[in-house]
Amino acid sequence: METKRRICVITGSRSDYGIMSNFLKKLQSTKNFELKLIVTCMHLIPKYGNSYKEILKDQIKIHKKITLPLKDDKIYAISKATGIGLIKFTNVLSKLRPDLVLILGDRFESLSFAIASLYLKIPIAHIHGGESTFAQIDDAIRHSITKMSNFHFVSNKFYKNRLIKMGEEPKNIFVIGALGVENIKKLNFYKKKEIEKKLNTKLFKKNFLITIHPETLGKSKLIKNLDIFFNFLKSIKDTKLIFTAPNIDMGNQKIFNKIKKFVKKNSNKSLLVNSLGHKLYLSLARNCNLIIGNSSSGIIEIPSLNIPTINIGNRQTGRIRSNSVIDCNTGLKEFKKAIHKGLSNKFLKKINTFSNPYYKKDSCENLIEILKRLKLEDGTQKKFYEKK
Repeated sequence: METKRRICVITGSRSDYGIMSNFLKKLQSTKNFELKLIVTCMHLIPKYGNSYKEILKDQIKIHKKITLPLKDDKIYAISKATGIGLIKFTNVLSKLRPDLVLILGDRFESLSFAIASLYLKIPIAHIHGGESTFAQIDDAIRHSITKMSNFHFVSNKFYKNRLIKMGEEPKNIFVIGALGVENIKKLNFYKKKEIEKKLNTKLFKKNFLITIHPETLGKSKLIKNLDIFFNFLKSIKDTKLIFTAPNIDMGNQKIFNKIKKFVKKNSNKSLLVNSLGHKLYLSLARNCNLIIGNSSSGIIEIPSLNIPTINIGNRQTGRIRSNSVIDCNTGLKEFKKAIHKGLSNKFLKKINTFSNPYYKKDSCENLIEILKRLKLEDGTQKKFYEKK
């Protein structure tokens, strides 16, 4: 009997789970693998919607829930949670001893998980490496995980070339596209009436889906100007404003408070949903006129829905993007200009012609097939690759 490969995957937020959900379902049902899913961080905090319930709803077995101490959004709290995560993940992984761990992205819990795996000499496969986000501490975390990883699954050839420049072996870098984009192609979307029932609200003639996360590096006027942005959006007639909660990054509470205050005052035309879940989020986005904010989903997934993204500030600066993404700074004048462009007939007529650089056919299937044939007997040793 062929021995199954034990793959341990970590998910710490609604966003990374949404990206991996279809892949995890297929991995769990593939006879070659034994999936061990570690659920942590935002999934287990009621304030963010207890999104681990979405995983259970999808009938994906959770191997272990690991809570991290995140009582606030201060720098020391995130740093402390990173350290405690390292201890807790080490304890779990030392007992589990997987053949491979799989990490997506660039969050602090992912860094803890990668360090624990590195010290325990467990090979690491990293998804979405090589990307860049200028105003985020995530950049340093993402590149650190890259240097700890043995295998890389990147979303575009551009990012493969960046990893080669960082000294990663080309034969261990695989361009599979973005799993989240492929999910859209195969998703059975909720209909408008189903969305309204689930949200207990009515959609308007125009609907904007808004997700604002903190910029954790540099000086930014984003949080300062949010009230001005929200009041301008409120002035647009027949428009529903639907907010999702910010990520649990440093400084998220100020954004959370401003959104809650605005929604409370304008409950007739605005709504805050802490966690939509992957399917409901994309189904709602499909029924919206604009996606507004600075989430990576607006850059990576939303272009495949042919919906304009208004990308504010520097959080996503450095990522390649579709022409359906309209960038603007944190000033009101440019924000207004971006909104008007996104709603204009001239722009909307062209949007179907724009391609998504993150799409690659059969991303999920290709990832699983590569995982089957990876050579893991060499362990975690790796050399710095230099092009001759």
